[in-house]
Amino acid sequence: MTTTIEVPRIQRFAANTAGRDFAAGDIHGHFSRLQAALEAAGFDPVVDRLFSVGDLIDRGPECRDALDWLAKPWFHPVRGNHDDFVVHFDTCDVFSWICNGGSWFTGLSPPEQQAFALQFAELPIAIEIETPGGLVGIIHADCPVSSWDQLRAELQSPESDKQLRAVLLRCMWSRTRIQAGDTRGVHGLRALVVGHTPLRQPAVLGNVYHVDTAGWLDGYFTLLDLTTLQCIPPIDPEPGFDQA
Repeated sequence: MTTTIEVPRIQRFAANTAGRDFAAGDIHGHFSRLQAALEAAGFDPVVDRLFSVGDLIDRGPECRDALDWLAKPWFHPVRGNHDDFVVHFDTCDVFSWICNGGSWFTGLSPPEQQAFALQFAELPIAIEIETPGGLVGIIHADCPVSSWDQLRAELQSPESDKQLRAVLLRCMWSRTRIQAGDTRGVHGLRALVVGHTPLRQPAVLGNVYHVDTAGWLDGYFTLLDLTTLQCIPPIDPEPGFDQA
């Protein structure tokens, strides 16, 4: 039976007055590569924080390390579509999951599977972080509405279960904005950070930052400083954001 836990769907973090805040793209079981990117950026786990757009598991060799990372007090991910498979492992489309990198999960014992489901069920759908320049949001794939206030209301007090499912689906799966090159942005935020679609370099559409640069595949991990909104490594000034 899938475990149901009442947890906030949106989580808020106060400003980091001691160190820096970063956001990173999809991890997909490549925590060693992410750690190397953090070390190259001079990340200090004592005062710095890392926010993740989710998809912690599948496709890479270190999926089992996800629980160790979730125990780190400075690591804060949202739930991606692959993470959601774990939450609903006994009712999801298992064939589709396995075809997209989920076979590692079938090798776990039932208690191990349940442990993953419990931890991943606690991941919020959205995160908002106070920064000196204004509020920054984190979602895995996209914001399905035009304003952050509206999304917050949809997540906290949905009109119906059907409406909530539609919102969650788009938060974790939608590629509409990046595919259309939509620059209208999301009102009520300084910036929204998303992943889900692998790109050759980060893309900025309005105030929406797409930071999955395929560090889990053949690309690299981008770290976005949430105070300066500068990427490490920097964005190539050449135009275009071809998918990886």
